[in-house]
Parts: sequence; C-alpha cells; structure tokens
Amino acid sequence: NVHKTFSTPHGGGGPGAGPVVVNNTLAPYLPVPRIVKEGDVYRIETQDEKSCGTILGSIGQVGVLLRAHAYIAAFGRNHLHKIAQDAVLNANYVLHRLKDAYHVPFEGLCKHECLLTDEFQNKHGIKTLDIAKQLIDLGFHPMTVYFPLIVHGAMLIEPTETESKATLDSFCDAMLDIAAQCEIGETQALHDAPVKPIRRRLDETKAARKPRLVW
Repeated sequence: NVHKTFSTPHGGGGPGAGPVVVNNTLAPYLPVPRIVKEGDVYRIETQDEKSCGTILGSIGQVGVLLRAHAYIAAFGRNHLHKIAQDAVLNANYVLHRLKDAYHVPFEGLCKHECLLTDEFQNKHGIKTLDIAKQLIDLGFHPMTVYFPLIVHGAMLIEPTETESKATLDSFCDAMLDIAAQCEIGETQALHDAPVKPIRRRLDETKAARKPRLVW
C-alpha cells in the first residue's frame, strides 16, 4: 500500500494501490490488459488464454498512484529518507511519553506507529473506545482503535512526519489527562463522550455491515 510512505489517502478502507507480485507459475493467470517487457521494449498484452480476464481496478487506483509518483518526484531519495526518519522519531516520542500511563504490549522501539492498549484503564471500567471518544471532545481525531486484531484493546498511534513537537505534546498531554482521570475514578465523562459533536456514539459496526448510501 502507498498510503503512508507516499502521502496518498487512506480513508474508507482504501483506496489500496501497490505492487502485486506473483511467480512465473501464476503470471499467466493475471488479468488483462497488462504491460509486459520484451527486451528493452514495453508493450500492452490484451489476451492470454489462461488469464482470469478483465477486472475493475486491476492496476490499482490510478489517481492514487499518480499522486504517489508526484510525491516521490517532488522530494527525491534523500528527502524521503528524512521524512521516514521524522515519522519514526515522532512515533517513538509519543511512545516514550505515554509508556508509563498506558500498557505497551511489545518492548523496544517502534517504527512509524506506536501501539498501546487499554489494560491499565480497563481496571477502572474504561475501554479503548471510551478513550477515543473522549479525544474527540478534546479536539483530536482518535487514533486507530482495536487494530491489530491480535492485541486486545489496541490503540495504534501514527503521528506521521508532519506533526510538530507542540502538536505531539498537546496530544500526549490529553492522553495523560485521560489516564489520570481513570486513576482517580473520574470516569463518567469518558463514558459519556463525545458530547460536543452533533452525533454521539454511532453504531459503527452496523454502518459498515448495512450502509445507507445516497448519490
């Protein structure tokens, strides 16, 4: 996927775009049309008797790939390396500030995202969802919740390279305040959150399983 490293959107479960690699045994079954290389020349192959045929979006989301290409061309190898370093630095900074207030399921440094759980807060009746909804009232877009699925009560925080230290500190301060509320038993606001948006706690599972869409 190109959504993080190369700046492309990730909302709505996608749009996914990236390389799909198969071996020579499976290659004949790939969709057509496809681009093949013969020597130093590229051509479009429109037929293959073993191909699965033509499918929608077989080469990914073109708009996303174009944006990724422009991003890579604009920054180049050296700047992309620095961007990656800053993203990793930001994630580890958040991890360092929050590691004593929230359970960290895996030891050591992280990459571009840090992973916490609600294990400490669960002892006071507070779950990951409560923490995420309280962040909305505090002016922050919540982190990814309950993913990865193998980690109970997961909170996956991906600050990216663009956030300043001041923004990271504001977020960390909010998370620390939430943890402190739990420790002293002041949890009602967390159960009630969010109270500021027009819509409160939506049935997100139902929205995903039975969407009501209008164009």
